[in-house]
Amino acid sequence: MTADSPVREADPTLLAAAEAWLADDPDPSTRAELAEVVERARAGDADAAADLADRFVGMLQFGTAGLRGRLGAGPNRMNRAVVIRAAAGLTAYLQHDADHPRSEPFVVVGYDARHKSDEFARDTAAVVTAAGGRAAVLPHVLPTPVLAFAIRHLGADAGVMVTASHNPAQDNGYKVYLGDGSQIVPPADALIAARIAAVGSLADVPLASDGWETLGADVLEAYLDAVSGLVRADAPRAVRVVHTSLHGVGNDTVIEAFARAGFPAPYAVASQSQPDPAFPTVVFPNPEEAGAIDAALELARQVGPDLVVANDPDADRCAIAVPDPAAADAGGWRMLRGDEVGALLGAHLLSRGVAPGGVFANSIVSSRLLAAMARAAGVAHEETLTGFKWIARVPGLAFGYEEALGYCVAPEVVRDKDGVSAALLVAEQAAGLAAVGRSLLDVLDDLAVEHGVYATDAFSVRVSDLALMPALMERLRSAPPSQVAGVAVVQLDDLARGDGGLPPTDGLRFFLADQSRVIVRPSGTEPKVKVYLEAIEPVDGRDDLAAARQRARTRLSAIRTAFEELTRI
Repeated sequence: MTADSPVREADPTLLAAAEAWLADDPDPSTRAELAEVVERARAGDADAAADLADRFVGMLQFGTAGLRGRLGAGPNRMNRAVVIRAAAGLTAYLQHDADHPRSEPFVVVGYDARHKSDEFARDTAAVVTAAGGRAAVLPHVLPTPVLAFAIRHLGADAGVMVTASHNPAQDNGYKVYLGDGSQIVPPADALIAARIAAVGSLADVPLASDGWETLGADVLEAYLDAVSGLVRADAPRAVRVVHTSLHGVGNDTVIEAFARAGFPAPYAVASQSQPDPAFPTVVFPNPEEAGAIDAALELARQVGPDLVVANDPDADRCAIAVPDPAAADAGGWRMLRGDEVGALLGAHLLSRGVAPGGVFANSIVSSRLLAAMARAAGVAHEETLTGFKWIARVPGLAFGYEEALGYCVAPEVVRDKDGVSAALLVAEQAAGLAAVGRSLLDVLDDLAVEHGVYATDAFSVRVSDLALMPALMERLRSAPPSQVAGVAVVQLDDLARGDGGLPPTDGLRFFLADQSRVIVRPSGTEPKVKVYLEAIEPVDGRDDLAAARQRARTRLSAIRTAFEELTRI
């Protein structure tokens, strides 16, 4: 108890719930952790009572992102008790509720290097095996795309990846895929959640002590062969890359994939190349966050590569930085936005020829440039809800992306975002351009001249109280702006009602008279509301390009200022 903490009697209901959880918790470390909190709460420590209330506010919610949350004891944390319940619910769903129920379901399990990931993977395998199913665990820590690949490669009924992706070090998560290799979507999420809720005491959940399979190197070898084979045999290979895995599990897989594809070995950022669940050199292990790739850019300034590639800790996302003389204040390097990389990959795949009937897709919060490119090329395009669980399910998908650095460049290999294959195709594109004296920035110029400048930006409104998120959304619904930065709002889609023809989801989409667009939505994985902005500016020939970009930036800045005020808490 801190010196200024008030003494307060602990809630007897909370204490009773904590005692019941303690009796059921199979993990000695979390039992000890919770027992200490209970003891302090009983002694009148207000901080401990508040901590206890947060741990028992409810069960960590299982949804289309699976589970994700802070590690620790209690139902509102990631721990072995919560994971065993989730595994039992998933297994029951596969046996009774799936489209094709199986009494002996086959589940592939992968895990990253975060704290307790290996334990959660073993518990999942133990539950599946004890229930009469077959469980196969990847041989060691590996990227999420390898797990997504393994599901279809092995013919599994489902897959589980234990990872919190780019969340802070104190978090972990539990991502569920079905047999088509895609992440779960409704109604599967609700059906699994119902089965989880039906789990009684953990003592009633059988746990096998062995009997599951630990896979060998075959699956990883097959994945590496598949992604390296995406690079055309006749494509130039002369490209120098600096790579960082941000203390995650992507380093070895990326290095080997580049070698198999015939590219020179990337320069690895040594301080970040090996898995470390503490993520000691970054505040947030997310390449989108300011400062996350500073070490990679510093190495780039030393060795002078053509590209900087950054993966997030589970390597399903990919960030790209390129040399740019105009970025003198950033040491001559410019981080490309996710929408820019999405457009570049789209242009590259179009140049390679899209398979007949192939469809391009991106999420509603991503730029509309890809749609314009597809129209001009005579390729079908679809807009989806946010998340690869939706993008990957587009029929005939040939390429899909979302602005948060996620790219699916080969749905026939991985039906999810894959930061390894995306890095390979960006490297192929950069090497091919360099061979004719051009660069990725030249392609972005070409696209702007042809289709106009599509300028995007985003910001987040972080909250300490989750109740503030629905309150903010309701405020915007009940009193929406009629104009933004002097331009009329001509259409407002309430995505919760299914406006715009998409499945209902919490969000608002504003269209302005000048074709600008704003989308506001709560994050599905973090305590924040996200605001996505886009301004479109026509370009009158190449000589007008610089001025058009400035006009777009000015417009985007005005819209951002207006919405920062509208979303102020």
